[in-house]
Amino acid sequence: MSGEFHYTRYPAAEWEEELLKMKAGGVTAVASYVIWIHHEEIEGRVRFDGDRDLRRFTELCARHGLDFIPRIGPWSHAEVRNGGLPDWLLARDCAPRTDDPAYLAPVRDWFAAIAQQLRGLDRAHGGPIVAIQIENELYDQPGHLLTLKRMAQGAGLSAPLWTSTAWGGVRLPPDELLPLYGGYAEAFWTEADGGWPDTCRKHFFFTHQRDDEGIGADLRPTTVRGTDPDAPAGRFPWATCELGGGMAVAYHRRPRLDAADVGALGLTKIGCGSVWQGYYMFHGGTNPPGERSTLQESHATGYPNDLPLLTYDFQAPLGEYGQYRPSYDELRLQHLLLADFGHLIAPMESVLPEHLPEGQLDRDTLRWAVRADGDSGFLFVNNHQPHEPLPDRPDTSFTVEFPGEAQALTLPATPVTVPAGAYFCWPLRLEVAGVRLDWATAQPVCTVDVEGRTVLVLAAIDGIAPELALDAHTVASVGAPSGDIAEVGGRILVTGLRPGTDALVEVETADGGRAGLLVLDPATARTAYRGVAWGAERLLLSAEGIVFGGDEVRVHGAAGQTSFAVLPAPDSALVVDGEAVTAEADGVFARYRVGSGGDEPLRASLTLVRPPGPAPGPATGVLGRASAPADKYYDTVAAEYRVDVPDDLPQGAVLRLHWSGDAGRAHVGETLVADQFFSGRAWDIGRLPAGAVLRVRVLPLHADARVHVPRGAADAARSAVVTRAEWILGRVRAVRAG
Repeated sequence: MSGEFHYTRYPAAEWEEELLKMKAGGVTAVASYVIWIHHEEIEGRVRFDGDRDLRRFTELCARHGLDFIPRIGPWSHAEVRNGGLPDWLLARDCAPRTDDPAYLAPVRDWFAAIAQQLRGLDRAHGGPIVAIQIENELYDQPGHLLTLKRMAQGAGLSAPLWTSTAWGGVRLPPDELLPLYGGYAEAFWTEADGGWPDTCRKHFFFTHQRDDEGIGADLRPTTVRGTDPDAPAGRFPWATCELGGGMAVAYHRRPRLDAADVGALGLTKIGCGSVWQGYYMFHGGTNPPGERSTLQESHATGYPNDLPLLTYDFQAPLGEYGQYRPSYDELRLQHLLLADFGHLIAPMESVLPEHLPEGQLDRDTLRWAVRADGDSGFLFVNNHQPHEPLPDRPDTSFTVEFPGEAQALTLPATPVTVPAGAYFCWPLRLEVAGVRLDWATAQPVCTVDVEGRTVLVLAAIDGIAPELALDAHTVASVGAPSGDIAEVGGRILVTGLRPGTDALVEVETADGGRAGLLVLDPATARTAYRGVAWGAERLLLSAEGIVFGGDEVRVHGAAGQTSFAVLPAPDSALVVDGEAVTAEADGVFARYRVGSGGDEPLRASLTLVRPPGPAPGPATGVLGRASAPADKYYDTVAAEYRVDVPDDLPQGAVLRLHWSGDAGRAHVGETLVADQFFSGRAWDIGRLPAGAVLRVRVLPLHADARVHVPRGAADAARSAVVTRAEWILGRVRAVRAG
């Protein structure tokens, strides 16, 4: 499970805290572009200091048992100016992204600089670098990709896996680069009036088609495509590096994602056959200030999309300032499943049902798939997609045939209604400490050892009653705190359970052992962490502030300030600078809270200084797409508000503005500290100095602007109002345990 986090878009002083939060979310590998223009904006002055300290970032990954995947380019995209290529390079007489010697010469120097920073941190020396990506989204030049790999190796870069993005009908040099795929729930790079793209819609279906021809399509000529796009797929496991953890907003198109969009996409890809869940972005950030230019993708640099100057929040599970979002819990629940059962799922084949949806507009056929080997499996269901809700599916049951079995498995015993918006995974014939669980209408979360028995923790599905079916031949006795127990057709059925922390089904196995099955309610399951507390593995449940495990259920943390252990350290120590990193507890995870200890946010001062003038007339740029308003309009027609930052502002406080309009910018003095395009979401601004005066300027949207704003927010965009400002206190924290 890899998550993208761009170190040059985040303050170095907070890297460790954020990496711990990613680890607490179940991420096992951190990916990051090494963005050339961020390190060498001025030719010959290569900087790896401060927020650019690649080596320190990599060492922090190692210290906390996280693999690292540098994506070294030289062209990155990443919504960066020139795709990450410095201006001075493009000013040369050379053909970028080809084998032109005039281009390769500076690239060779750049790779050498990266290699120097990462020396000794490769896997061969016990370091965290598990993979290196070459270039990005280059689909028709396999020879150039091979040249870049050989240059990187010649510079001293080393990794077990060398990878390449594989969407857009890619052609790769044979046996040199592992193809990685992607998929997003939404896209900012399509036309404002194009509706929900089919290339996004298809990711909410179970399919064995890996390619996504939509990613990067705005920068790829439609008349030039790679040949034989499916050639690499069958030879390699299905691995991803860009499953949408969120989505950026461009000026002309401003997608807004819900947590379920991210969660359903991720779970569907596991059912499709993915063995590597790679999220872009898992953590948002902010573009660094350029010394000679702004560093965002824009019409001014010939790109089809105008991006904000600073914000690269990406609506990610962890936001631009480290904010904790519900999508974090959705993905973490899946990561817990994969942490315990991924070794079973990875080699399992993905099998689709005989009756498939008839095209991408089919909303009537239930979408499901099975990952299975000859003896067991996992059933995946997705009844969620954005924009066009799917209906309830009443009277649903599933039939799965296993090779060599005379009788198919039909489940559940009592058909269920699959609710609109539901997505889940059910176990099939899963062995748990000597008991065979033929099925459960609840999603596996993890296992924990409690008082000499293994307990399988499951998450109930909203709207579906839990049903557990145990193979009677593996069971001596069963006890349940609620519900009914009956033997039917060689199975022990447990029904009528009330999900919660007391829904523990006790099982004595046929061979004299003990096992348990704990069915949590959906909300509690989404706040569960498995880690080490009081010297042993525990399941920590934040919703009720309790710990499951040990001799008794214990309260953990003060009321309202529950904290949780992160996932345990790796089995083998990693090496930094030739010395083994000791496996120590990584710390605790404190829940994101609002206000100053209560449930109500702390109101911020908010003063209207200047009402808005008329909306600026629309302008267009590349491909005729709407361009962001010019700087001058913020000084002349924007509404202006003043926010006084308290002198005693707590560290990590974030200002949340409830606003409407077209675009906004915020300054402290003459320094731009934040900007945003309106999409109906609140606007968070962090890292404000105590005692400062913040000036917030908001422009209204012109009625004729060709701009897509999500449904329900379009009318509000034509105003320019900040209705409320509040301080969000106590961000998610991860600190060393005592």
